[in-house]
Amino acid sequence: MADPRTTARQVKAAIGQYGGGFMISREAKAVCEEYGLGARELYFRGRCGVLGECDADVVNSVVVFFPPDHVEQSWNGGRKLPVEQAVELYAEICRAWGRRKLGGYDGCARLAELLQPVVEAAPCAGVPLFAGWRAVPLPDDPPARAVQLMHVVRELRGGLHANAVIAAGLHPLEATLASGHDATPFGATTGEMIARFFQWPEPYATPGPDVVARRAAVEETTDDLMAPAFSVLDSSETDELIGLLRFGDAR
Repeated sequence: MADPRTTARQVKAAIGQYGGGFMISREAKAVCEEYGLGARELYFRGRCGVLGECDADVVNSVVVFFPPDHVEQSWNGGRKLPVEQAVELYAEICRAWGRRKLGGYDGCARLAELLQPVVEAAPCAGVPLFAGWRAVPLPDDPPARAVQLMHVVRELRGGLHANAVIAAGLHPLEATLASGHDATPFGATTGEMIARFFQWPEPYATPGPDVVARRAAVEETTDDLMAPAFSVLDSSETDELIGLLRFGDAR
């Protein structure tokens, strides 16, 4: 039977992949084409629009792992789309992707039932994107609801992870390069691939042993910080959640 910390660690990859997969989906591409937006303009405007209309520095303060110039250019370039509309469109992309990817998975209703109390009870201190997305209304149909809740949990972990990286004194690029990544929309991949995807300029320095060790400690800290969110579930529910997130061929 999994304790809350073990649960946080074991659900990380699936929630990272399914809670973020819509961001690189054909549904997102279609919206970019319809509204004349670059992919990152929609990404930052849609994902971070829950912060409200704000200066790019505010967005930079929460999307820690991207180069600030790239964030500023993308956020300002997306201003042609009001933030309220951007969030609404982005939420619907998430839901539509969920219906397409998990529409045939019978576990979605129960998955949503288990994730909703996790989302509702989690502290929101230091994780503004999580707080903002938690306030976005949930759809009624199970696949869309489950994926939107996974997205919200993903924002919780991402925000807590960013805080842990900062507390460890790591530069975001160092933290990105010093480890492989298994909780991405692409599935498991390398630090260099993610750094390139985030638009950090190359070439990349090879992280030294100290940086690698601190980055490993950050991952442990993130698991520690996520554990309270899953403490609302009993041990049988955490085991059930872990099992439900082993989608297999549900895609």
